[in-house]
Amino acid sequence: MGLFSRKDKSRRGDASLPTSHSTNSFGSSTSRSVVNRVSAGSVTSGSPLSPLSPTKLPKMDLPRPPDPQLDPAGYLRSLGAVRERTKLVFDKLMANRLQHFDVDMAKFPDVVAFVSGLIKRDYDAPFNTIPGHGRYQHFCVGGRDRIADLLSTWPSTVDNTERCRRLIDLFLISVLLDAGAGTSWSYKSNENGKGLFSGNPDNKHQVDFQGLAKLTVDQLAAGLQSKPGNELAGLDGRTALLLKLSDALKSKAEFFGETGRPGNMIDHLLSHPSTQASSMLIVPLPVLWSVLMSGLAPIWPQSRTSIDGVSLGDAWPCSSMPQGVGAWESIVPFHKLTQWLTYSLMQPMQSLLNMHFAGTELLTGLPEYRNGGLFVDIGVLTLKKDDADRGLENYSDYCRRAGVKGVEVAPAGRHCRPPRSPSRRSQ
Repeated sequence: MGLFSRKDKSRRGDASLPTSHSTNSFGSSTSRSVVNRVSAGSVTSGSPLSPLSPTKLPKMDLPRPPDPQLDPAGYLRSLGAVRERTKLVFDKLMANRLQHFDVDMAKFPDVVAFVSGLIKRDYDAPFNTIPGHGRYQHFCVGGRDRIADLLSTWPSTVDNTERCRRLIDLFLISVLLDAGAGTSWSYKSNENGKGLFSGNPDNKHQVDFQGLAKLTVDQLAAGLQSKPGNELAGLDGRTALLLKLSDALKSKAEFFGETGRPGNMIDHLLSHPSTQASSMLIVPLPVLWSVLMSGLAPIWPQSRTSIDGVSLGDAWPCSSMPQGVGAWESIVPFHKLTQWLTYSLMQPMQSLLNMHFAGTELLTGLPEYRNGGLFVDIGVLTLKKDDADRGLENYSDYCRRAGVKGVEVAPAGRHCRPPRSPSRRSQ
């Protein structure tokens, strides 16, 4: 299904975990113990897909990012730094002083009209059936809600806390394995329940460091149905990434527990001193952010941008930023994958645990080629002529060197090379 293909209006809103809490009940709201309040939850007849209107949260003080002068790495790894640093580039955009693109903000209303037209085409006002942005929707391809199917297979003795742990395990692994699969690979659903990522013989529906530590390339290939004629690109890299995840889960017991399980982050969030549960369960979003940014830091390559030996993750030097001052000031953080994880993991916690997050306004749209390409396609951004001419020359030179026929006329960078393997993109 294409990104902007028309949805079947008879199915609109069916495949989504809500961005607010769900109708599932988790014990008495008068319970004094946060952990007991959630652990007492049980499966109810309410669907985790039921859309609800956003809930107004009481005012809550959020932790501030570290002072960049004292802890530049900590600051650039924070979620708050994303908007603060990108605003410096945005200010240059509004003044049409970007180095490589001309800006025509008169075209911005056309972008708004295009996007709102898609929304109105596929959803009815007041638009509260629009699916939350997260991994969940990828499990509903072809109109089949595989998450609802999965939940229905677990007995009622599995309470909502454990159900949520299992979905977090699933979603995190799924996001980390998400990279270009190549042109020849396809996958057919096969719910065989082998529990490849579990080291617990009593629960094959979990992911933990022991199960991941034993993973081999051949096992992952078999699980993903990769074979001659149906090869999945980057299997070595995907396996290596999961082995690094095993080490991270084991070494970060403060977030993932002694069993080193992604879903155990729930227990960390519930027991955190900043979590509130007087009238409703509220977790400051920066607490979840810290789990993902710090807890998963060991899985990323050391070649990433770093300060004083501390990897910054998805953060890169930008020539439009201040130069010649502190080294950190020229760096723009995006944290696309960590934001994608945050959006995705919030869904089951909101739906199954009635967990609310304070500070979601800190999250941004994902800085990826689809979103940037929208502004290029509609004319808000236009590549400057010198850059376009040089890019087209580079692309033609690449085709000559590689002995390939260009499938499209696209400007390329000076050091044009074949696309990176999915194993590297996933990192």
